Amino acid sequence: MIKHQRTIVSLAAAQAALLSSGMAMAQAADAPAAAASAPIQKVETVVVSGRRAALQSAQTIKRNADEIVDSIVADDIGKLPDRSVTEVLQRVVGVTIDRTMAKGDPEHYSVEGSGVNIRGLSMVRSELNGRDTFSANGGRALNFEDVPPELMAGVDVYKSPSAKQIEGAIGGLVNLRTALPFDYPGFKAAMSVDSTYSKLQKKTSPSGSALLSNRWKTDLGDVGAMLSLAHSESNTRNDTVQVEPYFLIDADRSDTSTAGTVWAPRGMAWRTLEFQRKRDGLYGALQWKKDSVQSSLTFFKSKYSMNWNETANFGQAGTPYDLALRPGYTVDKNNVLQTGTLYNAGGSDLGAVNFGADTRYAARKSDTRDLGWNLTWKPNDNWTLSSDLQIVRSKTRNNDYTVGTGILMASQSMDLTGSTPRLVYDSAFQSALLNPANNYWGYTMEYQEGSKAKSTAWRGDATLNLEHPIWDDLSFGLRLTDRSADNVVNSVPGGQSWTRGYHWSAITQTWQTGWALDRLATLDDPRFSKGVYQHNFGGFFGGKVNVPNLLMPVPALAQSGYTAEWQKLHGYAVTACEDKNGAGNCGYMGWTPSTYGSDPISRNNQEEKSQAAYAQARFHLDEWNLPVDGNLGVRLVRTDMTAQGYSLFTVDTGLKDGQTLAGVPMPQLTGFATPIDYSGAYNNVLPSLNLRLKARDDLQFRFAWAQAISRPDFSQLMAYTNLKLSSADKTTNDTTGVVTVGRWDTTGESTGNPALKPIKSNQIDLTGEWYFSKSGSITAAVFNKQLKDVIVNQTAITQLTAADGKIYDFTVTTPINGAKGHVRGIELAFQRYLDMLPGWMSGFGVQANYTYIDSKTKPYNPVTGAMCTGTSDGAANLQLNMNGCDTDGRSFGDLPLVGISRNAYNLALIYDYDKISARLAYSWRSRYLQGVKVNGTNGTNGRDASGNAVAWALPTWNDDYGQLDGGVSYKFTDKFTMSLEGQNLNSAINRQLMQQHIGMMTRAVFYTGPRYVLRASYTF
Repeated sequence: MIKHQRTIVSLAAAQAALLSSGMAMAQAADAPAAAASAPIQKVETVVVSGRRAALQSAQTIKRNADEIVDSIVADDIGKLPDRSVTEVLQRVVGVTIDRTMAKGDPEHYSVEGSGVNIRGLSMVRSELNGRDTFSANGGRALNFEDVPPELMAGVDVYKSPSAKQIEGAIGGLVNLRTALPFDYPGFKAAMSVDSTYSKLQKKTSPSGSALLSNRWKTDLGDVGAMLSLAHSESNTRNDTVQVEPYFLIDADRSDTSTAGTVWAPRGMAWRTLEFQRKRDGLYGALQWKKDSVQSSLTFFKSKYSMNWNETANFGQAGTPYDLALRPGYTVDKNNVLQTGTLYNAGGSDLGAVNFGADTRYAARKSDTRDLGWNLTWKPNDNWTLSSDLQIVRSKTRNNDYTVGTGILMASQSMDLTGSTPRLVYDSAFQSALLNPANNYWGYTMEYQEGSKAKSTAWRGDATLNLEHPIWDDLSFGLRLTDRSADNVVNSVPGGQSWTRGYHWSAITQTWQTGWALDRLATLDDPRFSKGVYQHNFGGFFGGKVNVPNLLMPVPALAQSGYTAEWQKLHGYAVTACEDKNGAGNCGYMGWTPSTYGSDPISRNNQEEKSQAAYAQARFHLDEWNLPVDGNLGVRLVRTDMTAQGYSLFTVDTGLKDGQTLAGVPMPQLTGFATPIDYSGAYNNVLPSLNLRLKARDDLQFRFAWAQAISRPDFSQLMAYTNLKLSSADKTTNDTTGVVTVGRWDTTGESTGNPALKPIKSNQIDLTGEWYFSKSGSITAAVFNKQLKDVIVNQTAITQLTAADGKIYDFTVTTPINGAKGHVRGIELAFQRYLDMLPGWMSGFGVQANYTYIDSKTKPYNPVTGAMCTGTSDGAANLQLNMNGCDTDGRSFGDLPLVGISRNAYNLALIYDYDKISARLAYSWRSRYLQGVKVNGTNGTNGRDASGNAVAWALPTWNDDYGQLDGGVSYKFTDKFTMSLEGQNLNSAINRQLMQQHIGMMTRAVFYTGPRYVLRASYTF
């Protein structure tokens, strides 16, 4: 009978130990199981070196694992193969990353990447050394970009669950592994320094890491201690050319036959974003072992701070159908504009092409601390008992401030034929942009958010080794957690109540002229001329694209937040208003700032407790013609949660400053804010089976089946409902300021739903794995995840009674478990060194992988229809929010899951021979949906074929994208190594698309340029 002992800690220990011996790596015979409480086993090792050793160790993990897992192992101490954990993960087959700053904000590009999807799904759980860990980001996983890769010994991606694993990962589980003192035979020290140069930003950024570890034999037993530190900075820049959504406009107003025949954007724009990031990490570990008892205490801290400054302009034509084209324009076969000059042929926006320009400053600080204590005891040869305690504390603070101006131009010329849209301009256009008389103070916008999350978790595990011809061992255990999430968002004043979130407030706008203003607060007026500077867009797109300079608000106005300077800016509006209406008659043009933390409605609190029990048996059937081994188990989980928030009712009359109401009387309803207290519970039974069939020593096949869950993000569980009474079908007399209301809409939106249940998956995996050498393999996987209770928005009716006794029905949109679907696909992977070649040529090797994914969702109550109606762009417009609507009112429908690329691949050429190690890696993924109704691609000023006004929201996609990275290192001595690395060596351009019925139109083009890293490392 063969006894199988496979634990993640044993393998990780061997890997980290030999990894840190210069460039030596451990080749282990045992494979991982994701449990921090698993006992450490002795393993046999063979010394190998360099990147070849890292690949060999990662392959051993995959080959010997109980579950389906892929791994990346550090080449050396503090040297994962990429500059962030996020970028590391994209090298794994089946894993893709986003390159946006935040969810729902595809306008802002991230050089180092952000969100991680496994097999197309964002339902990913994160662990640190087998323990569940997270960031205070409203979700349930870490911000992987916050984690210092210099502290990691390896990263494991689990794609099939077992009963022993913590629940909650339908997409997959990412386990970040650090080293422990006993991983080294004795004293160990290492340090590294590097400098990163951004070619576009023309700045360098320092980074460094250090590790110190030792172990001692004492009368009390073996004792070990380790301390590891990391500091990293990054300065990057991205330039963007942006095209506004297309509208069907009257082409040439001098020729009535061209009315409504050309699809043209309402403008194009350009922007630059400069990003700064600091990331600090600290990791400490203590280990003790005596006889059959061992213990470890670990502390991990990640501190992340970033800020970005954006200088941008954007089209803001209030009535895009007033735009026309001067003679000489060109179109394609679908009457889509290719080249031409836009001008305003109507009376909106003072007869000009209206643009916005802004200076924006955003900052985030995050801090995560993770303390873990493990105690393991083997009272005899059959029993292993362990206790594991973990305490996590995390907090995040976000600020986002914008000060904007407006620009009134006579026209704008553009060329949309090339791969990068081009603004066509001359010196006269540049002069007009910089003319203070054409620039005016436009608006301010502020946002603040803070989150705190904490968790205390304990688990107890027992493993009984069975003297049985089939059953290897039986494991069972308990896990208890207490987790909370507190969120604070700034409160926005307005109407009869307050709301939460972004607070946009006009200074002077074109729609205020006639009734509140005679003229805007233009910069040629000495009273309004301070606080701007001329911004030079030098070296735009690395000098490949020319754009004109702009007058912009000085950065200090945004960076200082909404201080007294903002009151002065809004005072310009009062002054301009008093020029028309007299002193003391324009108080309504003033500004009330939002508040942060002082209003109860700005807070949302949640607490979640879980109790889990599992039993899992491992077995082997060696007597069969083809040996089979595996594990079979079940996990029982109960979750109890509470949430505290608010139900709000606000009245939106739609009045601008100084206007009055007429028409249909307003219902006699008064705003309110009522606390919400919710509690609920649910139970889940999660069986799992993992089988491995060994056809030969080098060929094996796997089958995995499991039922899994993914709990809703904490941001989706918020108890926060906002009912709204809004005026609609309005006509405005600009002379008198009287607004005649045709009807009153009663709608509502729940930001979250504390009654949500987990998304469920019934999933099957099949793999074939051929390991033809120690670092060579061909693997294939087929997977199918049948999803149910996917979270979507749905509507319900809430009634309010007015003061006169009338009852009003409010259509409230809330997230519910309202859809089913599937995600299925194929993964292929290959790696090998060309060992058959002689001498130095045997150092060449190749890695390649490919992923294909097919996905579909089907709501339980589908929203269908070829056309969108109404001018509401709120959450109650399900057609618009779920299916998307074109600017002419046509619906899209049948959209895939967000974030899923149908095809993705990685290709790496590697070299490792003697003192030289090198890699050239290309990562590519196909087009994927980013979202519907994201900023800049939605509005209420569309028009259908009958001339009716409609709201619109375009699906936004990220186009195919591939990036080339590389690096080479030279080992001068056994202790000293230098390396040169490069990211985005191909200067790849990332393209964003907006879906319209005329085609996938370019929305934005992002350029970041390459980065270069020079690194030196020394081990003691």
